[in-house]
Amino acid sequence: MEHSWLSLIPFFIVIGMAIWLKDILPGLVLGLLVGAILVTSDLLAGTQQSITYIVTTLSDPTNIKIVSFLYVFGGLVGMMNIAGGIKGFTEWIGEKIKSERGLLGLIWLTLPFTFMMPMFRIMMIGPIIKQLIKKMNLSKQKVGMTLDISTESVIVLLPVATAFVGFMVSLVEGGIKGLDLGMSAYEVFLLSILFNFYAIAMLLIGIMQTLWPSKKKSNSDKNQDQEENEHEFHRMGIKKELSLVKAQPWNLIVPVFLLLGLSLYLLWEDGKSLGAETVFEAFSMADATFVMLLAVFITLVFTFVFYVIRKQKLHEIMYHFYDGGNQMMQAISLLILIWALTLSAEELGFSVFISSTLGSFLPGFLTPATIFIIGSVVGYFIGSSWGTWGLFMPLGIALALSTGASIPLTVGAVFASGAFGALTSPLGDTTITTASILDLDLVDYAQYKLKVSTIGGILATALYIAGGLMI
Repeated sequence: MEHSWLSLIPFFIVIGMAIWLKDILPGLVLGLLVGAILVTSDLLAGTQQSITYIVTTLSDPTNIKIVSFLYVFGGLVGMMNIAGGIKGFTEWIGEKIKSERGLLGLIWLTLPFTFMMPMFRIMMIGPIIKQLIKKMNLSKQKVGMTLDISTESVIVLLPVATAFVGFMVSLVEGGIKGLDLGMSAYEVFLLSILFNFYAIAMLLIGIMQTLWPSKKKSNSDKNQDQEENEHEFHRMGIKKELSLVKAQPWNLIVPVFLLLGLSLYLLWEDGKSLGAETVFEAFSMADATFVMLLAVFITLVFTFVFYVIRKQKLHEIMYHFYDGGNQMMQAISLLILIWALTLSAEELGFSVFISSTLGSFLPGFLTPATIFIIGSVVGYFIGSSWGTWGLFMPLGIALALSTGASIPLTVGAVFASGAFGALTSPLGDTTITTASILDLDLVDYAQYKLKVSTIGGILATALYIAGGLMI
């Protein structure tokens, strides 16, 4: 069914329902069903075909590695949560903070210990930051914005040891599968990091905010103080018993550095075994998906033994491993449905249709900027970086191929659009959690972030146009 406009229907369903319901998963299920029904032209056969698409995605060895990585990584984070590592570190350093610049500097200083997952980072250091804000009478909005920038804008730029990496590489791999680019999916991903202009721009803005002095807390901030007995982040599934956990910094420091070191070492070793002579060649040639899974598995085993030796309760470790892994099930479900939806869209002729329509008149140099702008708007309404990436990666790569635009630059634009939505949207987990922990009005805080983020968005758009002209 080539050149078929019907291939757009599943994506329109997903985007429309995500904006309407403020959740992307129901739209993905319906979009997959509709796509499969359009492929088979039969209701029952289409329903069966949708299951076939899901089974096909789960039969792919690479996909299974990604799913395993996400679950095991979530379990490792759950274990570190109950072990009290970051709590001990932040409590110790918090006693030494005396100024706004020192507090904002603390936010960046904790990054090497909390970079694995955005929610993990915010939940662990947020309560400490909140107490220091009170003590120094600072602007909650500025501190919260710095916390969010140092979380979303940094994590999406890291090439190893985060919950994002496996998901991002898998999307790239799905988009370039069957193409003779002369580059692996991980190599395209590494290059795209250089072109995530929005995250880079916001990172610079965050650093400038840290160094730039501001006035004391405004009246609007003071009016935003709320009762602290019950917070939204408790209703989001964060366990209250974490506040009773004993602070033990080494329970976080040891696993984090082991995971990071193993990831880098195993990437080098795997690439070297394939003939790589330089570090960049090794990283691009290595089977990054398997290496990351292996690194997190070894770290998990070591951490389990380490915690038992340090007299952590066995049943608590096991419970929080499964709890942490289960918290990643929404992301895993999202990924599986996106893979299946892409299969149905391709059978409907999605790539060919995009190439013969939009790709026939859109100038190549405008492709990355166009993808970034449209993706950012959709990302703002759905509040999910992963959802935005999943929706726009097939479209972005198809457009790049048909218009002759740079694929790494376009992939960078897709990732940048998701980062915009996750950082700015009032529906994003980052915004909701930070606002809840710091007792900020959610709408006012989201509006404040949008003003700052718009500056980064404009800079990124200009850079994508310039990059499109030069690359």
